[in-house]
Parts: sequence; structure tokens; C-alpha cells
Amino acid sequence: MSFLSAITIDQILLSFMACYIVREIMVLALPDTIAGPGGWLVNTQS
Repeated sequence: MSFLSAITIDQILLSFMACYIVREIMVLALPDTIAGPGGWLVNTQS
């Protein structure tokens, strides 16, 4: 359990930011059928 105490809030926030940036890059770079409105990987439809 000591490895859990080594994780800091900064590391958690950085990992969330990295996931968000990767998601946005996928939405921009991949076709809409994959990452866009109704996409099977990332669905941006509200």
C-alpha cells in the first residue's frame, strides 16, 4: 500500500489532462465515423 501514498494530486491532475488532450487530438485527427458525432470510439454527440 505504500505505492498509493507516493501518488500526488499533481500526478492525478496531469494524467486527467493528458487523457483529455489525447481525446481532443483523436476528435480532430480521426474521421467522424470513428471519433465524432455518432463515432464508435469517441462519440461527441450530446
